Amino acid sequence: MNEKELLPVENQELVDGGVMNNAEQATNVESQEQEEIIAEEDLIEEIEPIDCTLLTREELIDKLSEMLQYDDLEAIKSNVAAIKTSFIEKTKAEKGYAVDEEATEEETSEEKEEDPLEIKFNQVFSIYKQKRAKYLEQLEEQKKANLEAKQEILEQMRVLVNSEEALKATYDQFRMLQDKWKEIGAVPKLEVNNLWQNYHFLVEKFFDKVKISRELRDLDMKKNLEAKIELCEKVEELLLEKSIKKSFTKLQEYRQEWKNIGPVPSDKKDELWERFRTAADKINAQRKEYYQVLRDQQDSNYAAKSAIIEQAEKLMETKPTTIKGWQENAEQFDELFKVWRTIGPAGKVQNEEIWAKFRGIIDSFYAARKEFHVAHKEQMQTNYNYKLEICVQAEALKDSDDWAATTNALIKLQNDWKNIGPVQKKLADKLWKRFRAACDEFFNRKEQHFSTINEASEENLNKKRDIIERIKNLEINEENIQGSLSELKKLQREWMEVGHVPRKLKDTIQKEYRAAVDEKLEIMKKIDADIDRYNFKNKIDQYKDQPNAKNLINKERNVIYGRIQSMKEDVALWENNIGFLSNSKNSNLLKDEFERKINRTKQEIALLEAKLRVIDEQ
Repeated sequence: MNEKELLPVENQELVDGGVMNNAEQATNVESQEQEEIIAEEDLIEEIEPIDCTLLTREELIDKLSEMLQYDDLEAIKSNVAAIKTSFIEKTKAEKGYAVDEEATEEETSEEKEEDPLEIKFNQVFSIYKQKRAKYLEQLEEQKKANLEAKQEILEQMRVLVNSEEALKATYDQFRMLQDKWKEIGAVPKLEVNNLWQNYHFLVEKFFDKVKISRELRDLDMKKNLEAKIELCEKVEELLLEKSIKKSFTKLQEYRQEWKNIGPVPSDKKDELWERFRTAADKINAQRKEYYQVLRDQQDSNYAAKSAIIEQAEKLMETKPTTIKGWQENAEQFDELFKVWRTIGPAGKVQNEEIWAKFRGIIDSFYAARKEFHVAHKEQMQTNYNYKLEICVQAEALKDSDDWAATTNALIKLQNDWKNIGPVQKKLADKLWKRFRAACDEFFNRKEQHFSTINEASEENLNKKRDIIERIKNLEINEENIQGSLSELKKLQREWMEVGHVPRKLKDTIQKEYRAAVDEKLEIMKKIDADIDRYNFKNKIDQYKDQPNAKNLINKERNVIYGRIQSMKEDVALWENNIGFLSNSKNSNLLKDEFERKINRTKQEIALLEAKLRVIDEQ
């Protein structure tokens, strides 16, 4: 399509009336430059996309509210769509598997009630739709107004082209119209090309029609030359701008300014355009390099997330058989998820794909966990029935005066109680209080019966009170903590040698003694390991006074041994995982976390082994 075909019918005689002169030839070259600039303007960057995968529903609502602060609603359209899609998916996901483990059937019916977060999201999204509709309506009206304004300027230019007024007056009016033209904003897209062709034709026709003097034209070209040199300098300064987005946006503004500046002397035109384009090409190259680095980082993030998925899949290979086991696995999943959140996004398609895979593993885990808890709840009902029967038996024994036989019977019931698994939390406390009340009633009667048997218990009470006072008055030597600890140990051994005290004061005097010892041990907290070991030894020594001392000590040993074996298995598993990670790409993040857990667990094992030695030395 040529220039004549782009003009309205009313202007075609201006082209037909004469042969294209040198000014018009220069205009065609300049038009080629403008077309190249317009083509490059189509690359204007949108607002940076949002990665919604790691955001909670509350955070998605906050992000949507932030989007409403932008005036250019067209630029945020894709981000708003992504936020909406992610919110819907996460709402469905949360309703799909997140069920309270101990909730009753009546409590789960509350899930059918309307979600307050959905209400809040819909309110914010409704504001966005209203604002966007108003924005598009205003934008279209403004474009129509701009079109009318530019068409009016074209009419005034046509008048000046045919005017016989003095050259200076005509020129000033024409330049004023050109300035107004530049100040007017965008017009409907279908009118852009026709407007530009008419405007450019009238500009060139004006200079030819009025036969403007060479000096005035040279002056105008000189001003244009200075303006374009200044634009070249501004574009070159953008090479120092650290923000790729800011430099690219500014480049688009400078291209628009270049487009609105008139012609320059022919001998400078190519040189200037080459300078401008060279700087622009460098900025585009920087932008390309920036996005290449971003893509490389996204590939690295994808590899790191793949390593996390490998660990999650290994966790799913075995199903725990205890609540503790499920809780430990859940904690490991939480740790993996925390690491996941520290890793940036992968490419858009890959990120959605790998997140869907990771989310699928998590969903499978929680579905299996839910199935376990359903079965566990049934077991808790059975446990409740067993404990209820024990309560009935204890209540039948509480009034007995056969002290020895009844004591053994109640102790057996207490052991049976301990061996029965847990019951529902809301029933456990009530059931325990009932059983405890029956036991307490018998043992209180027994204690009252035997309170007057041993007259020596009063003397022992006085001795123990004296020991407590000496412990309280013991001064801690900060320069010789071990010496002070030895003095405290002597007093504790002396305490152990004192016989029984009145039963009704046994707990009180023991609490006073324990409080005095704890106060001194708190001061000696720099030797926590020794104190802990000693406290444990003291605990074992106290077991010796119990009728079933051997069983208590063996049970304590079995518990500690079991914890040591469990921790060693964990350490072996983690060390094996580290060996596995060393052959995986981008797994340093997980290796550091496993090494910290291994070191911490080994320290705990050492403390527990020290306690085993205390037991074995008895």
